[in-house]
Amino acid sequence: MKVLIACEESQAVCKEFRLLGHDAYSCDLLPSSGGHPEWHIQGDVFKILSDGWDLMIAHPPCTYLAVSGARWYYHPDDKDLTVEHRRPHPMYPNRMNDMMDSVEFVKALYNSNVDKIAIENPIGMLSTRWMKPTQIIQPWMFGDEATKTTCLWLKNLDELKPTNIVSKGERFEWIDSKTGKKKSQPMWYYKALSEAKTKQERQTLRSKTFPGIAKAMAEQWGKN
Repeated sequence: MKVLIACEESQAVCKEFRLLGHDAYSCDLLPSSGGHPEWHIQGDVFKILSDGWDLMIAHPPCTYLAVSGARWYYHPDDKDLTVEHRRPHPMYPNRMNDMMDSVEFVKALYNSNVDKIAIENPIGMLSTRWMKPTQIIQPWMFGDEATKTTCLWLKNLDELKPTNIVSKGERFEWIDSKTGKKKSQPMWYYKALSEAKTKQERQTLRSKTFPGIAKAMAEQWGKN
């Protein structure tokens, strides 16, 4: 099977497919960071979609798609106004256009001529601006003690079956200095935020696919 992983940060998925004997490559505008540049195609994914891929697993950037970024769409002073009367956010005046462009990018991937496709993204704008996900999974369903709500939009693929249900993992808790309310987030996410030195490192660490999910994708979809 010839497999395309449309995101450099998912080298774990690429590796699992290759361990099972599949011809798997990642593709991204960024260079490879996984230690195997020979398995990586640096460039525009749309220029290689007609190269005979049997399966594409796409991890499009979620910067403009995640629900966590919705607060940047409109001016904070307009929160009591109806949507049509709100002004763009002064810091990110093009945020709404960027989000719509990202949705169209995902739709173009899904509607490409690759027979079997999986689109992965967190809960966000794709559900309302495109369509509801086929499936929602968590790392703890596949042997990794962590929480990361992951949506999958599947085309000609079966839903992933959980392989090893474990605990949901530790959480980091703190008191918000502005509201005084108790907040929490998964410990792995907190460490990614606190240990990474740059914004790019944080994005890379947060977006990597957990090993259990990568293995399940290869073992289950590699047989289809």
